Amino acid sequence: MRIDVLGAVRALRDDGSPVDLGGPRHREVLGRLVAAEGRMVTTDTLVGDLWPDPAARAVGALRTFVAALRRALEPDRPPRDPPRVIVTEGPGYALRLPREDVDVHRFHDALARARRSPETVADLGAALGSWRGPAYADVPASAWAQRERTRLEELRLEGVELRARILLDAGQGADLVAELGAHVAEHPWREPAWGLLARALHRAGRQADALATLRRARAMLADQLGLDPGPGLQRLETEILTGSAPPPRVPAGWAGPGVRLGPRTTVDLARTLALAGGDALVHSRRDRLAAVEAAERTGDVELTARVIGAYDVPALWSRADDPEQSRAVVAAAERTLTALGPAAPADLSARLLATVAVESRSAGLTAAELSRGRQAALRAEALARDLGDPALLAFALNGVFLQSFTRPGLAAVRDGVGARILDLATRHGLPNFAVLGRLVRLQSASALGDLDAAAAHAAAAEELAAVTEALLVRVLTGWFRARVTAARSAEPGGPTAATAAEHYRAAEDALRAAGMPGLHRGLFPLALLGLRLLHDRPAPTDPHLDWGPYRPWARPLVLLAQDRPQEARTALAAAPEPPRDHMQEALWSLTARAAVRLSEPAVAARAAARLRPARAEHAGAGSGLLTLGPVARYLAEAEACAARA
Repeated sequence: MRIDVLGAVRALRDDGSPVDLGGPRHREVLGRLVAAEGRMVTTDTLVGDLWPDPAARAVGALRTFVAALRRALEPDRPPRDPPRVIVTEGPGYALRLPREDVDVHRFHDALARARRSPETVADLGAALGSWRGPAYADVPASAWAQRERTRLEELRLEGVELRARILLDAGQGADLVAELGAHVAEHPWREPAWGLLARALHRAGRQADALATLRRARAMLADQLGLDPGPGLQRLETEILTGSAPPPRVPAGWAGPGVRLGPRTTVDLARTLALAGGDALVHSRRDRLAAVEAAERTGDVELTARVIGAYDVPALWSRADDPEQSRAVVAAAERTLTALGPAAPADLSARLLATVAVESRSAGLTAAELSRGRQAALRAEALARDLGDPALLAFALNGVFLQSFTRPGLAAVRDGVGARILDLATRHGLPNFAVLGRLVRLQSASALGDLDAAAAHAAAAEELAAVTEALLVRVLTGWFRARVTAARSAEPGGPTAATAAEHYRAAEDALRAAGMPGLHRGLFPLALLGLRLLHDRPAPTDPHLDWGPYRPWARPLVLLAQDRPQEARTALAAAPEPPRDHMQEALWSLTARAAVRLSEPAVAARAAARLRPARAEHAGAGSGLLTLGPVARYLAEAEACAARA
């Protein structure tokens, strides 16, 4: 059995033959149940949706329609067997079919997957192809049907544009010109559609047509709405005019048979791809390092400096996705600084120093490496300020932010850095760094427990991401919203812990394909552990959980949950000091909790000393992704334990 509502409402048997559903009211009842997405719809709601002014016998008529639909959809069901497709549930009815058997649900799921994982774009194309006309096309103009038609049409337009954007980002899409031309003609007020059409024309080698399209968009917006084009269209027009718009995606280093791309061209392409996430982000990092190595082989020191400094991609997380590659880039930048010497141009020095600061992430580095990174950040900021270069200063401040994890309790300091980045980016039209500023401030507000401010930054970041096509932003804000649900699950009347766990699982699904292993590994188990601690429950003991880099600090609590105290004591003694990164407050709090449970006052005293500067923060919440609850709770336990020594 298959039910379709993207067009006229219909039901098809397994062999493709149509089911006679009856008259318009029968199809409306079925459509209304489809719109509920498996949830129960009360009889009163169904009656109110079908009849604006229901007669006394409306409930009886509804039951007649439902009975007829059941006979049509399950003609072979024995009379005494309960219905399996349209079921009675409480005071109403629900449709029970697998999501893949209903076209609108397949479309919803394909769109959600494509938002998270661009590599599933083929599924989105197939789902868009299943539309046969306006949704619920043959349903009377009921208020519920009109709402659904409007909502689904907006999602369809989003799907068309998302598919085109993914294909264009991947270096494909020259064949989208006709499709996007029709899309723009039908929906001329959708500004992103004009940009996608221009990109497709440029991808097809039609630069003049691409510019003409952008000028038509400018004229239409000015004449009809009195508006100027948004920054996305303005930036695209400038890039096409100057020849800096990204060319078609090709294997790294090649423009065609026998034609080698220069290293600067390759790193510019890598920089563009870095914002897309997923495989594009992975390829971006690989291509970036290849370009740096190619530049060094030329022996041209200034070229090498420009190639290294061109990859000014905003970075939010304090653990590198590929530590070895980061070390290689830092080493190349430091070699180039030495080769340039004291007479180096200030802008090249600042970019190289900022690169050292950004790539010298706090996690896993030696004390000497950390010190060099911090010094590089401060020098880069000073040089960029003297030069008056806003984009360079924003990049340098990114390094300052990533070097601001020297101890627990610095959320307010990072918020100040984020505010400076955001102000600079807003005043000078740097949308990618405006996104970074918002996310830094989201993390800081989350750490300080100001969830309203953090939510406002999350919403603003998502709005900016729609312009900059930064697909990773919604992955991060999805985690933030799961963190909020977890915190509220510990409040009276809040959601259940099970609901919070489901939110974390959904966020984990989105992150898995995002191309950020430095962020992904171990995050979901740590989030579940934090949720359990919020509810005073033991650590999760599922042996399949991959704790990643957090294992040494989680293991004592896991062993305690398994009633293995002696092994837990050994694991606690072996745990190193937490790295100075986004999770240091969380890991010190885990150490404090294990020390208290095992009556280890010396360890508790050490944890308390580290946590005191962070007493006003929430453990783990500085990540913006999860929470273990207030640091003050763990600090008080550790201080009480230490006092018993």
